[in-house]
Amino acid sequence: MSRLDSAIRRLEAQRDCLDRAAELVCRLPGPVFEVGLGNGRTYDHLRKRMPERTILVFDRHVAAHPDCIPPAEHLFLGDFRETLPAAAERFRGSAALIHADIGSGDAAASRSLAHALKPAVIRLLAKGGVLVSDQAFDDANLQGEALPAHVAPGRYFLYRSD
Repeated sequence: MSRLDSAIRRLEAQRDCLDRAAELVCRLPGPVFEVGLGNGRTYDHLRKRMPERTILVFDRHVAAHPDCIPPAEHLFLGDFRETLPAAAERFRGSAALIHADIGSGDAAASRSLAHALKPAVIRLLAKGGVLVSDQAFDDANLQGEALPAHVAPGRYFLYRSD
């Protein structure tokens, strides 16, 4: 498979998993957390798909398209290892949906980051809340959800909080 085909499949999987997660939490109150703003594509998709939700965004710095930058009061800048645990104390158990797009291209570093963020993610999720991630977040407090039909296992991950 070419790198272009792989990127297209990743973006399709990301979109379809986010759409599925939005359906799963449609009756669950609470904000959405976007961990990894990047260029703002998924933030833009989430705000179009879930316009009634507050979306809280985390990243090291802003590098998004100008149309995809969240309001300052919803933007948390800095290392995820610091900003997400602080948010977990403030927003404990309130997140209806968390999208963690934290992969860096370095598989070991990405796994390590997911492992470091797992306690904060679990504290943030509301009961029945959904985690969508490009990294595995295996934990007894998270139950795997079925992926959309054409998303290959391991391409993207969906979990629901107990």
